[in-house]
Amino acid sequence: MKVVVTGSRGKVGRATVQALVDAGHDVLGVDLVRPVFDAGVVVPGRYQMADLTDAGSAFSVVAGADAVVHTAAIPQPTGHPPHVVLQTNLMSTFNLVEAAVRFGLRRFVNVSSESIVGNFFPERPFLPDYVPVDEQHPLKPQDPYALSKAFGEQLMDAAVRRSDLRAISIRPSTVHNKDNYESNLGKQVRDPSNLSANFWSYIDADDLADALVLAVESELPGHEVFYIAAPDNAGGHDFAEILHRYYGDQIELRRLNRVDASGISTEKAERLLGWTAKRSWRDYLDADGRALGD
Repeated sequence: MKVVVTGSRGKVGRATVQALVDAGHDVLGVDLVRPVFDAGVVVPGRYQMADLTDAGSAFSVVAGADAVVHTAAIPQPTGHPPHVVLQTNLMSTFNLVEAAVRFGLRRFVNVSSESIVGNFFPERPFLPDYVPVDEQHPLKPQDPYALSKAFGEQLMDAAVRRSDLRAISIRPSTVHNKDNYESNLGKQVRDPSNLSANFWSYIDADDLADALVLAVESELPGHEVFYIAAPDNAGGHDFAEILHRYYGDQIELRRLNRVDASGISTEKAERLLGWTAKRSWRDYLDADGRALGD
């Protein structure tokens, strides 16, 4: 298929472009980074610079495509004014969806976020109703980033109501790659008292890219939402024990499929997408959270 990948020069976008190219798809990467014209500099797929908050640019890059994978976004609410976060993320998604509907695309893969529940960046204290969190958990976002992701999923719902577009929203856990496992997860591996809003969950960028390829190739109808996370927690700790140790009885603990379970359930993605994680923090870190080989 001809697939447009937005945010193609970011951490998730780079891995996704490579995975789609490896799967045999014709990929157009789109981002705000300037193109490279030097001979000998090889970037997988094709590339075009575009600001997707501009409707004309969004229509231009989507024209002729079969599918869109939308990874582009301001990735958290603290580095920009709130209105910039919301406007950028929401309007880029709206413009791309509008183009996809008008051009009759087959598939739109929307990268949403685990923060949509409201657990990241709350102004007032927030804890989820239960863990592991799954797709049935109510959404209670407070910040502009999580709100932009919630509105983005609503745009997917509206698109499939008014067209033949099929949509999948992927909610990744915090994404890591070989360059940042130690800096991002090392402390949690060593000591689970380093709490995280996603309850020690994580996902490898290449495992997420695999899920996005499966979503592009899926024939699932309508709009489906999937969490994507590694099956274990950072550090491989006894999840029930550390949850009770640090949160007491504040959060309902639901069925775990392993002792060292993640705080996010991916049973739906495994069942409907056929996705399974192939990579772990253990591939990059030792039991003390230090990079292997250091």
